[in-house]
Formats: sequence, structure tokens, C-alpha cells
Amino acid sequence: MSARVALLMGSNSDLPKLQGCLDTLKNLGVACEVRVMSAHRTPEIVSEFASQAEQRGLEVIIAAAGGAAHLAGVVAAHTILPVIGIPVEGGALNGLDALLSTVQMPGGIAVATVGIGSGGATNAALLAAQILARKDPALREKLLEDRAKRRQKVVEADQELRGR
Repeated sequence: MSARVALLMGSNSDLPKLQGCLDTLKNLGVACEVRVMSAHRTPEIVSEFASQAEQRGLEVIIAAAGGAAHLAGVVAAHTILPVIGIPVEGGALNGLDALLSTVQMPGGIAVATVGIGSGGATNAALLAAQILARKDPALREKLLEDRAKRRQKVVEADQELRGR
């Protein structure tokens, strides 16, 4: 199965923080290509990857970076594919700098941005899957099942807390 989603990260040290994204895509059966590239250290690689992504069959790009966190914006500047930015937690501001860098895009270059932390990584995968599911009924069903399981966990936790 060829990848429909790419997960790009600024550093391989970000991988543990992005595991929820990879796990969620895998659980939904969405093939993902994972790469390390930097908006600042390898800008030509980022440009080439993003500009050729659609031709290679990719449909959504997820870009995760910390600090200056320009990866998602640079990717979005080179493609019209949906780009989802994950601000990676860490550094002196614990990810706030990455959040602001990712979300503050100039008009005309769109990046959908999720939250900092493990919830953001999971939500990036879910958002990518929701985009794909618009034209993929089987994936839509998997998303509905996933949502039902998440709901059931909350119901069971409530029942346990109330002693039922």
C-alpha cells in the first residue's frame, strides 16, 4: 500500500513525541511515509519533497517541528495539499514558541494547526484521516468506530467512578 500521508519532523528526536500520530494512522489503516527534514538546515530537500508530494500520490502532509517551527509553513508554501502542523513540545518555552510559529501563517498559505503535546499528535492523524475519509467510505467507517470506542471509554470510566 503506498503512503497517502507524510509525517515530516524537524529532528529524529521528535519521533517519540509523535508516536500517537503514527499509532493512530496505523490503527486506521492509513499508510504513512515518515521523514526527517528541516526548514532551515535542508530547505532544498523540503522544497523538493513538498513540490513533488502530490505527484507521488500523497494526499496530506503532517509537519512537526519545535522551536522556530517553520517546517509546516515552508511545506505549505510549496504545495496545495492540506498541511497539518504539529507544534512539538520542548525548549525554553515548552512548545509555546512552536505553537505560535506554526499557527501564525500569513494569509494565502494555509496550515491547519493542532495543539501541543500528545493530544496534538493524535489529532493530526485524525484530521488527516478525516480529510482522506471524504472520498474513502471504508476509512470513514473506521473513524466512526474509533469515535465510538473513545466515547465508550468515557462512559465506562464514568460508570466505574459512580460504582456501577
